[in-house]
Amino acid sequence: MSETKVPKDVDEYKKHYSDNGFWNKVKSLGKKVLKPALLLYYVMKSPDTPLGIKASIVGALGYLILPTDLIPDIIPLTGYTDDLGALLAVVKMCESYITPEIKALVDAKLDEL
Repeated sequence: MSETKVPKDVDEYKKHYSDNGFWNKVKSLGKKVLKPALLLYYVMKSPDTPLGIKASIVGALGYLILPTDLIPDIIPLTGYTDDLGALLAVVKMCESYITPEIKALVDAKLDEL
């Protein structure tokens, strides 16, 4: 498996992650950003995911939760562009840990939301 580079800044956003913050943020996301966020959330919760991958996920989700990032989330149409880029970079890095079970959890949560 080739390793995808994670942006250096991801480490500094880890402190902004919390389960409660994640679920509060999820309520405001469109499906384009919501699906990769949920994929990462459930990969992070999996006991089969290595600690290093979990740390990268926490950083990406922390960046998503943080309202004052590179492109502020309140800007219409472009506010989540940077968040989506960070999420997709980490999804690519951990794609081998995205199991059919995790995909089913994501689909069920998307239907629920």
